[in-house]
Amino acid sequence: MSNELVFYTHPMSRGRIIRWMLEEVGQPYRTVILDYETTLKGPEYLAINPMGKIPAITHGGVVVTEAAAICAYLADAFPQAGLAPPSGSPLRGPYYRWLFFGAGDIEPATSAKAMGWESTPERKRMLGYGCMEDVLNTLEIALKDREYIAGDRFTAADLYVGAQLGWGLQFGTIEKRPVFEAYAGRMWARPAAVRAREIDDALIPQQQQQPQPQPAE
Repeated sequence: MSNELVFYTHPMSRGRIIRWMLEEVGQPYRTVILDYETTLKGPEYLAINPMGKIPAITHGGVVVTEAAAICAYLADAFPQAGLAPPSGSPLRGPYYRWLFFGAGDIEPATSAKAMGWESTPERKRMLGYGCMEDVLNTLEIALKDREYIAGDRFTAADLYVGAQLGWGLQFGTIEKRPVFEAYAGRMWARPAAVRAREIDDALIPQQQQQPQPQPAE
């Protein structure tokens, strides 16, 4: 079975996170650009992801969807890139914690804010992330006086959290606090991050897609 790595995306989508991750990994991959009006909901792609959402990857016979899961998978599939603490390391716990804090707390909180939804004190216990203030205060504590979020080196957790912070700061769904701006600036200045943005930005005119306040799909 071929071990080809195939990346399904659109240049204005959450696929930009995975483009960055793939550039950090440094392995060959093939990109399939999907169109929102046709191929994204077409039978060929729905056989890969019945949600009809991007990003997704296939690696040999393995299908992985959900941006945080793809980051975790790629970090483990290509350990030579050093994007996750080794198995058994005490840093593995913080790494998982903050990677999935990005998916389970930062993303839904910022999405709710973009939609104009606000949890009340009485009902925030119903939400996994509680409320935006709790998310931001927790994140600020985690990043204060630290270069990286889970140890002393860059990992996939930094990539995912850095991507969420960068978008949130840019589009106003995350409050501009000095620690957030400094951290996101460091992450987005990484050569792989710059390279990934250049690749996706070059594809946008071809897709005739204008930037949106939140990455789509």
